[in-house]
Amino acid sequence: MNDATDEIRDISEVPAVELINTVSVHLMSAAAVKLGLGDTDDAAAEIDLDEARKLITALAGLVTAAAPEISDSHARPLRDGLRSLQLAFRETSSIPDAPGAGPGEKFTGSVV
Repeated sequence: MNDATDEIRDISEVPAVELINTVSVHLMSAAAVKLGLGDTDDAAAEIDLDEARKLITALAGLVTAAAPEISDSHARPLRDGLRSLQLAFRETSSIPDAPGAGPGEKFTGSVV
């Protein structure tokens, strides 16, 4: 067997909720870095609000769509992390979005 077949087999054994959580955490981490919240000394140099907006919106779509399919114990921390990122985006942006127009708010509603 080749490595690709082994990877396909491995992912086929992973529960959907675990995949959803893993992808969500990756999106959250990337968005945090793009908001300048990384662990490095020059984290502020990483700020890219356009990229952060895209990542947060993708995360909001995933979390909103997945929440009814996964238990509340899995969905709640994802929603909390998403909300924290949405609020951090508002704090970081020098040009405020209208309520309901921030990243992901078309899926979550306004976070203001």
